Amino acid sequence: MHLILRKMLAKLPGIQVAGAFRDAESALAYLRVNPEIGLVFADISMQGENGLMFAAKLEALELPVQVVFVTSHKEFALEAYDLTVLDYLVKPVSQERLARTVQRALTYYQAKKSAQEANAAPTEFVVTALGDMTVSNGTSRIKWISRKCTELFAYLLLYRGKRIPRSRLLADIFGDSEQSAGAVNYLNTTVYQLRKSLESLGVQGAIRSENDGYALDWKEPVIDFADFEREVEALPNIDASNIDRAIQTERRYTGELFGDKAYVWATSETERYAGLYASFAQRLALAHLRQGDPGAASKLLLKLNQHDPFDESVVRQLIAIRNQQGDRKGMSDLYRDYVKLLDQELGIRPSEELTRCYESFSTSPDDV
Repeated sequence: MHLILRKMLAKLPGIQVAGAFRDAESALAYLRVNPEIGLVFADISMQGENGLMFAAKLEALELPVQVVFVTSHKEFALEAYDLTVLDYLVKPVSQERLARTVQRALTYYQAKKSAQEANAAPTEFVVTALGDMTVSNGTSRIKWISRKCTELFAYLLLYRGKRIPRSRLLADIFGDSEQSAGAVNYLNTTVYQLRKSLESLGVQGAIRSENDGYALDWKEPVIDFADFEREVEALPNIDASNIDRAIQTERRYTGELFGDKAYVWATSETERYAGLYASFAQRLALAHLRQGDPGAASKLLLKLNQHDPFDESVVRQLIAIRNQQGDRKGMSDLYRDYVKLLDQELGIRPSEELTRCYESFSTSPDDV
């Protein structure tokens, strides 16, 4: 597992593996004398102390390091999140899932570093909602008191600065349009829990009560999905002068809005951000092609294809790239798999445009 994870991390920018250890005691001793280490991947089962005990010691010692559990023990997830850990990865870990976690860690680390360089305490707050729902101040991560507490924050975050009537919160989050006494009490309790959760991170007065409603009045945090959208809007055209910035922007999208929580009330915004990412990634893929890098373009398009295997425009671009590379077998396999997917899942055929495109590429001059 050390070897596998080391190889996966080596593919990610901004990461340097400082060491690997087989027991918690050795790892802890190393971290005590190397405070510059920013991220630790720890298994639950280790020689001596287990990973949970190890993370609890790091927290007690207030060492400035983020912890990610990598384990096959799903049953420990709830207990793990009682600790201030960054993420919980279940084996086998995919490269994309690992990249999302590392990007989140880098965001926190950079926020902390910027604050330190400004000779100030690390008080810049970072809200991560793409692929997850977390709040950090660069050194600590918020501990949500309940699931509804997390959901209420996500709702107010999406409509930050706007007053949301209690009736709307009751209907959308608590499923009670009649405002029964039980639902109202549940909302009041959740608001209290949310305020306490934010206060545990040093955030005071962010949840404002106003005219029988609530609003998130918090101007300080860095919000990942808002930053991502601003960066995309700032890059209407991608060329050699800004392609590096575009690559960094693409990496900001570390998963769908609010991750696997799939809040029904957020469906339209989740789809909007997914569409924004897909459109931007396709433009970046075309820029890679113009720069003579079909490999980078193909890698990005395959990532899009995994997110939405029904998107014909992505399949068409991949077919064109494989034709350009002379990969006739790969081109044929891609097209046939797509035809099979459409038939099995939707009972339809691909468009005539895609079929003509494929046939024009698959017919060599010797076949004519």
